[in-house]
Amino acid sequence: MAHELDEYRDHAPKGTVEFLYRLSDQVAGHSFLHISAGRYGGGMAEILRRLIPMLNTLGINARWEVLAGDQEFFQVSRRLANSLQGQDDYLTDQMQEAYLKINARTAQSLNLDADLVMVHDPPPAALIEHRKGGKWFWRCYLDIAKPRQHSWSFLRRFLVGYDAAIFSLPGFAHRLPIPQFLISPSIDPLSEKNRPMPRVEVNQVLSRLGIPRDKPILLQLARFEWFKDPLGAIRAYRLVRKHHNCRLVLAGSGVMHDPEGEAVLAQVHEAAAGDPDVHILQLPPEADVEINALQRAATIILQKSFKEGFSLAVTEAMWKGKPVIGSTAGGLAAQILDGVTGYTVHSVEGAAFRARHLLNNPGLLQRMGGAGREHVRRNFLVTRHLSDYLTLMRLFVTR
Repeated sequence: MAHELDEYRDHAPKGTVEFLYRLSDQVAGHSFLHISAGRYGGGMAEILRRLIPMLNTLGINARWEVLAGDQEFFQVSRRLANSLQGQDDYLTDQMQEAYLKINARTAQSLNLDADLVMVHDPPPAALIEHRKGGKWFWRCYLDIAKPRQHSWSFLRRFLVGYDAAIFSLPGFAHRLPIPQFLISPSIDPLSEKNRPMPRVEVNQVLSRLGIPRDKPILLQLARFEWFKDPLGAIRAYRLVRKHHNCRLVLAGSGVMHDPEGEAVLAQVHEAAAGDPDVHILQLPPEADVEINALQRAATIILQKSFKEGFSLAVTEAMWKGKPVIGSTAGGLAAQILDGVTGYTVHSVEGAAFRARHLLNNPGLLQRMGGAGREHVRRNFLVTRHLSDYLTLMRLFVTR
């Protein structure tokens, strides 16, 4: 549901809403098309569901179209994403043909005519070969700092045809003959996942999930996949448990119809076997109320990822005043201000040490939580994201 822009005055930095009104007046009436591989699941889809209605409210003709891919295409897309993030995957000639076929079929079925077209992530990147005018941007959310060369070469042949590329961090960018911009992902403070939640509602949700609140909770909220290192989170918890009586909650999705996710989840269950204080939750893709309650109930947030483009879960947790202990992977080092809003660590032992330190210092827990909320308010709210996109329209569409 679209919120009125004035509702964000109490959340965004002073002057933000007035700036958005003035900026939107300069681009009102122009069309802005977004294209992605799906409408649900993942941070990109979540962000677009908030931004598209807001753009329309401001007078932009914003649309969102989705690739009509089959199961083979999404398996190829997953393999391509893994390879771009450094995993030892490889696209065969047959896989490349399947990728190109779906992109070509989609181009025939969609209206690609718009003043600005933004293509999100690798799956629809080849649509650039079917452009029908307007300015075309490619938006990447992944950590592709060290991709497998074969997959990067395959993707790059499409990227050079765009008018610009957008990355979340400088380290994710690559040498390309087109302009590049840095735009961080964002959260909506008024969404169901981030709205204020009374303590009684938090307790009701946790009771339904079977999680007592009788001791501190360490929470890792992430898909069950190798990149997120849930086994590392369990090992860190076990080290903390030697000194503090606490619980660990591992909550995530991503296992349905995914052999890799099923294998990771099986390993997690095996590692946690026999420990009643380790809670493993398989959440549906849109479990916004549950995620909100879990983050508000947690004492410390863990994010032990090996690869991380930009974690919305970390941003959400900081908005709720929670300190975060994360790895130095990808966007985490930019999201977490080390020693201010939480800690970045290089090992399981480092994560456990920082968690013990926080549990020993309740005042520090509170101060870091407050600093994290202010960090998000200034840098990672949807109002800032909206101003970034309106600025791009002002630069490229109104020339």
